[in-house]
Amino acid sequence: MSLLDSRTPPAYRWLRPVAVTSALLLLGYGLLRLLDRLDGHSDKGAWAWNTGHTLFLLGVLGFGALIVGLHGLLRTRSGRLRTLDDVAAVAGLVGTAAFVWVILGDLFPRFADAVDTPGVVLFGGPVLFELGLLVLLYRAAAARLLPVWAPVLVLVGFVAIAVNLDLLPVGAALVLAGLLPLRARGVKRGPRLYQKR
Repeated sequence: MSLLDSRTPPAYRWLRPVAVTSALLLLGYGLLRLLDRLDGHSDKGAWAWNTGHTLFLLGVLGFGALIVGLHGLLRTRSGRLRTLDDVAAVAGLVGTAAFVWVILGDLFPRFADAVDTPGVVLFGGPVLFELGLLVLLYRAAAARLLPVWAPVLVLVGFVAIAVNLDLLPVGAALVLAGLLPLRARGVKRGPRLYQKR
């Protein structure tokens, strides 16, 4: 039996460009963050801060779209895998929403002052985002939409960013390298691929 459901569309052509663009936006944010901190501190509200955080926001939204696309592409007949995909997608999207909340607070101080950001959003959001995305990427590798080493690169990139935010450009470059080979094509339709054994 195939890993993918026969109802899977033959291609999600937008998936790879969105994945690569999101990683490039994250890389741009990392580079602008380093530029902003050349004098030893961040200048909140300065052009590098605002531009970098805007790139970060767009990148996170792109990763949210990637999560939705991977979830749609990885439809399966297996109840366990379907549940795993659903839980991973929900976790990833909740994490995406938490990231958006924090970034909006960074971009708009009045928003941050008006809405207190709970610690669970600050710390739990990134964990849910990364965990959800990584599970879907590992599932994509199992479905041969990615090489097996690609999710490992994305994981190492996320770990580098978590260890030290100054490693953001390095981490983003690793995420980009992991997402570059993404193939957004479902399996070919045909009765031989979907016969139960």
